[in-house]
Amino acid sequence: MWTEIDSRISQVTNNQFETLQKKSVSGGCINQGYAISNGQRTYFVKLNQASQIAMFEAEALGLQQILDSKTIRVPKPLCCGIAENSCYLVLEWLEMGRGNSKSWELMGKKLAAMHKFTNQKGFGWYVNNTIGSTPQINTRIDNWSEFYIQNRLKFQFRLAKSKGGRFPQAEALMVVIPELLAEHKPQASLVHGDLWGGNAGFTVQGEPVIFDPAIYYGDREVDIAMTELFGGFPGEFYRGYNEVFPLDSGYEFRKTLYNLYHIVNHFNLFGGSYEFQANRMISQLLR
Repeated sequence: MWTEIDSRISQVTNNQFETLQKKSVSGGCINQGYAISNGQRTYFVKLNQASQIAMFEAEALGLQQILDSKTIRVPKPLCCGIAENSCYLVLEWLEMGRGNSKSWELMGKKLAAMHKFTNQKGFGWYVNNTIGSTPQINTRIDNWSEFYIQNRLKFQFRLAKSKGGRFPQAEALMVVIPELLAEHKPQASLVHGDLWGGNAGFTVQGEPVIFDPAIYYGDREVDIAMTELFGGFPGEFYRGYNEVFPLDSGYEFRKTLYNLYHIVNHFNLFGGSYEFQANRMISQLLR
């Protein structure tokens, strides 16, 4: 397998590469991750079952989309494919360090710049991708509330029901979402889609980096909401963001609606107490 990956790297870089050192590193909770090196160059390789190749193909396209926006650093995708019984994704290796207050402020500003990167083709993207290992449907829809209902919440709730989840007020919420979002007219912004603390960091030089995207064009607030879901980013991040692209009024209410998507997805991935948390959020939104 590694010989095949080396050959592909050599082909796409036009520079002979042979793995001499291989070290297991974190690839998230979904994939295996490795740092491979020939003594001069290092790459990050993600592995999964061969059947998951579409996930890596979409991730590579998403990273390239962010790169093309020329706004915030992401690891550059080199290649992906299937070798033996595994699929692989090869990325640029970045030496990661720790951010300081200035780094966090700069991350906020750079994310705001990315969110100003918009399109006129509606909400969604030209391919489906994944949120964790769950399919994420990106069929384009012009209306944001309809997109969010059909391609985000309804899909997750159907999946949750098949897994035994009980969300008795979910349908009532679907009915009122158009009213809840009636006064909110977001642009179709390029969003990361899965922006929690584990998917953001800094190089050893302090440059902000985001990775493991689940991109699409949507309401930019979905990214900001998720940064607050699991502990929140430092205040400097939000200060930097709002300096470049201030959030609209009503965000504090909408963030619960947007984070509901991730909590139901966490139920689908991990089960447990996420069902209770999702139902509590639904009740809060219906008050």
